[in-house]
Amino acid sequence: MPHYDLILRGGQAVLPWGIEPLDIGVRDGRIAAMGSLRNAEATQEVDCRHLHVLPGLIDAHVHLREPGDAAVETIATGTKAAVLGGLAAVFDMPNTAPSITDSAQLAWKRKYVAEVAYCDVGLYVGASKKNIPDLASLELEENVCAVKVFAGSSTGDLLIEDDASLEAVMRSGRRRICYHSEDEYRLQARKPNYSSGMPHRNHMEWRDVECALLGTKRLMAIARKTGRPAHILHVSTAEELAYLADYKDICSVEVLMNHLTQTDEAYDRLGGYAVMNPPIRDQRHLEAAWAAVRNGTVDVVGSDHAPHSRAAKERPWPDTAAGLTGIQTIVPVMLDHVSAGRLSLMRLVDLMCAGPARIYGAVNKGRLAVGYDADFTLVDMAKSREITNDWIASPCGWTPFDGYRCQGWPVGTIIRGHVAMREDEVLGGPIGKPVNFR
Repeated sequence: MPHYDLILRGGQAVLPWGIEPLDIGVRDGRIAAMGSLRNAEATQEVDCRHLHVLPGLIDAHVHLREPGDAAVETIATGTKAAVLGGLAAVFDMPNTAPSITDSAQLAWKRKYVAEVAYCDVGLYVGASKKNIPDLASLELEENVCAVKVFAGSSTGDLLIEDDASLEAVMRSGRRRICYHSEDEYRLQARKPNYSSGMPHRNHMEWRDVECALLGTKRLMAIARKTGRPAHILHVSTAEELAYLADYKDICSVEVLMNHLTQTDEAYDRLGGYAVMNPPIRDQRHLEAAWAAVRNGTVDVVGSDHAPHSRAAKERPWPDTAAGLTGIQTIVPVMLDHVSAGRLSLMRLVDLMCAGPARIYGAVNKGRLAVGYDADFTLVDMAKSREITNDWIASPCGWTPFDGYRCQGWPVGTIIRGHVAMREDEVLGGPIGKPVNFR
């Protein structure tokens, strides 16, 4: 009789070609068998009847703020929040304090992740004007998912705004490179038009459509010139999405949960808790984002989890800290969109598992297949639950989705065969490891 470390029994497995009822057997942290395992036994079994079994979902865009301010977020608290929210892996951004821009900092973070993380973690390395010659080697270091370039100013001290430096970055290395795309010159030219205490909705006026589109057009011109593949993060405008449809041979696209869910009414309701970069915009851009999800322009959906203290979020605009929490809420919110018929579970898996694995080259992640890591997100689509601030594990203690009711909820997270979360309870200690990339 075959023996496995773990068997998932009777779940509806979400596969690239459809949804099928089957059992999944796990050995040594990998998927060892899929199909009917009635005659097999296991050290541990999980009853998945009435549940959907997804490959372990990935949030490829988070800011865990460490090193930085432990009162806001840490790698330990952020990855615990990820596990509670149904995520098996996250990719962490480099704009910390100090920023992650060299081999020594990467080595520290790699070791630290293995000690404290509750889920698997990929590491971005930040591009600065000082480390451009080193990027070609830094991007090939172990556990690095990508180089991150801030072409428009945001939180942190990483900014590369001029075309000559951006071209130098693109010529230093060969892997797909990730961009925060806004035109810094337009941002700074328009800044004097705004003063302290103005309404928060001015955020989307200052960082307007033209600011985003100009930045993306400049980056695509340099990508074409250098032949360097690009990944534009948090695309937020209808104009950019239409433009990028003609650049799919050299550019992949991320949109955020927020830009698929929130519109400018959030500024009136949430004030500073709606401020992020690039900004939440009006209904026209939300509809364009969904159209781009449906037509395949979008490759990845992420949260851009970027927590700040309440005090920082409640400062008068434009001094309000930009960034929203999302690592714990992205899966429930996206499942609610599935329930509403905006996308299928298969497309969700493509956007939050297969897509990130493909774009970043994550090894043995991204789908349910024999030999792949035994990462699973267990989902109860019949479960309705309200997101509340008191559920949030991040020390900052707030979510812009407080009071948001979701139809569909993650009820289990399994990472390399370890049951890390069941029914809202984190089981065991930190088992996360750095993700390997091609």
